[in-house]
Amino acid sequence: MPEHRFAETIAHEQNIPESGVTAVAGLLDQGAGVPFIARYRKEATGSLDEVAVTAIRERLHQLKELAARKETVLNSLEKNGHLTDALRDKVSAAGTLTAVEDIYLPYRPKRRTRGVKAREKGLEPLAEAIFAQKGTDCQAAAQNHVDPENGVESAEAALAGSRDIIAEMISENEEARARLRELFFSKAVIRCRVIPGKEEAGAKFRDYFDWQEPAASVPSHRMLAIRRGEAEDVLSFRILPDENEAVEVLERLFVTGDGDDSRQVRRAAADGYKRLLSNTMETEARIAAKKRADAEAIAVFAENLRQLLLSPPLGAKRVMGIDPGFRTGCKVVCVDRQGKLLHHDTVYPHTGRGRAEQEAEKLRFLCEKYHIEAVALGNGTAGRETEALVRGIDFARPVSVVMVNESGASIYSASETARREFPDHDLTVRGAVSIARRLMDPLAELVKIDPKSIGVGQYQHDVDQRALKQALDDVVISCVNGVGVDVNRASAELLAYVSGLNAGIAKNIVACREENGPFASRAELKEVPRLGPKAFEQCAGFLRIFDAQNPLDGSAVHPESYHIVDAMSRDLGAKVEDLIKSPQLREKIDISRYVTETVGIPTLQDILSELAKPGRDIREKFEEFAFSEEVEKIADLKTGMRLPGIVTNITAFGAFVDVGVHQDGLVHISEMADRFVKNPADVVRVQQQVHVTVIGVDLERKRISLSMKKSR
Repeated sequence: MPEHRFAETIAHEQNIPESGVTAVAGLLDQGAGVPFIARYRKEATGSLDEVAVTAIRERLHQLKELAARKETVLNSLEKNGHLTDALRDKVSAAGTLTAVEDIYLPYRPKRRTRGVKAREKGLEPLAEAIFAQKGTDCQAAAQNHVDPENGVESAEAALAGSRDIIAEMISENEEARARLRELFFSKAVIRCRVIPGKEEAGAKFRDYFDWQEPAASVPSHRMLAIRRGEAEDVLSFRILPDENEAVEVLERLFVTGDGDDSRQVRRAAADGYKRLLSNTMETEARIAAKKRADAEAIAVFAENLRQLLLSPPLGAKRVMGIDPGFRTGCKVVCVDRQGKLLHHDTVYPHTGRGRAEQEAEKLRFLCEKYHIEAVALGNGTAGRETEALVRGIDFARPVSVVMVNESGASIYSASETARREFPDHDLTVRGAVSIARRLMDPLAELVKIDPKSIGVGQYQHDVDQRALKQALDDVVISCVNGVGVDVNRASAELLAYVSGLNAGIAKNIVACREENGPFASRAELKEVPRLGPKAFEQCAGFLRIFDAQNPLDGSAVHPESYHIVDAMSRDLGAKVEDLIKSPQLREKIDISRYVTETVGIPTLQDILSELAKPGRDIREKFEEFAFSEEVEKIADLKTGMRLPGIVTNITAFGAFVDVGVHQDGLVHISEMADRFVKNPADVVRVQQQVHVTVIGVDLERKRISLSMKKSR
């Protein structure tokens, strides 16, 4: 059955037209990617954006899983002779996996529990009589079930067995589970303690040695920190509501009188909670808390990654990349405007005064020889010292000097991608090239590295790895397609993220480019092996060919719409180039004349917008930045200093800022502005240039506290 059978449900949940959901489901069925659907199929979807399309895709996946589980449960019920029409309807109507499991629980094949053993001893009739609470004389009834040969030695043993059966009946009751689940999710408290003897080894978890707070409101970072402490055998924690309140929930549901039989049910309910339901519900609460924490952490990570990938590029400049070092020297590379390696060398400026002057002269000579326009310096060890040296060089022409975040550069330099790009060079050369290229185009270079290694997330190894990968892949795909890709310069790694392409086709594009020279038109892409009509439809609008004969090949106008632009230009007696150059001509276009059954106003508006700025880069303009010359290491920091910095990471509790001392400082959420801040992302973004005030320095723990308040 097609996935769009769920369209009505999703449309209702997300408050969007069912026709749009059906269209998205159908396009996804055909293999269309999210960027393509959002950009080029607006008429079909009702102009749903990437966020909405992604939400539909995720919900479709969840509903498919739910449908598959329902089918499995129904098959099991039928196989074991439990299935009735009423039960089938109940399972079919269940809206969540939890609801399905609650319905299925009483019929699920069981291991030999205490309740099962009691039933085997023939105590079920006694349990049912007591549970009915109709004034049963429990002692007399129990005496009738004494059977030493069957393991029931006394009336009390019979009553104990009957309570075991009742406890299981209560624990398997749908309403009881739903009520307790609600109690756990609304009122449970996380209580965390240090494991005796682990105080010293687990000092980094000191904040949680004796900690408690409501589970419903625990922030993501605290939940993940507590779980990590548990995984490292430093902490133990429970998630439980007040026990008396939980037992009262069951008593209100199942205890209907004050007689002896009701007292037996009361005892069974307490046992059912303590022995069975509390563990089950706590497990669910832990899973729910982890899932919520994961979702929040992944969302923050994904947004940080988006901001980093969309950092302003320097552009096509001749760049010197320097990977600084003290004893091992500074690895230096020079690359051309396409990022091609022209030269590499090593300088040793930090081994003595005279050597520094000699090596500075070598750098000046290389900048002159290769017409260097900017120097990219890694921000790791010896970064600030090397920056001071380079800024002191008297270059013959203006040369920008920029510190570049080198997180993940070592991962790239040891990767298969780096080995393939530079088979004849070692890791140090590859790392320096990566630093240079990051300055030129952060997006094009960072896509070569696992996002988890870039340094903009928290607890990324603790969250659901499948969900994290999906979210980060979505971000990379969104950014790559949002910016567009110069097909004649892009690496295979970058091309692989273009809608409709994969690693194999991307390699084929690069191979064709290297064998035959640059692509002269988008149409030539159809000659690439394995790039069939469907793949071309998906990718063409996101691939740019600048300086092509048809100027639309360098824009986001899809080839399927070229005929529309041609018609517009013919109607005005002009050329396409004229439409691009002349705002006056574009103002004369009446887009309503070009509406068809498949092309509507949204697409036509996009075309006009693209004609105004063909192939425009959505990223902001690059601005130079320099750290304060007053500080190079953490010991240089003094309370009250006002310093420039770069935001490197954003969390739920604040933002980390690099002020040039090899250790990021924290601007707590309470110090981000002279007003209440609910979400740090509302105030700052990754790679944003900011000014901060130092309000605390802990040299022993290497912690820096910063403030962005103007009142400081």
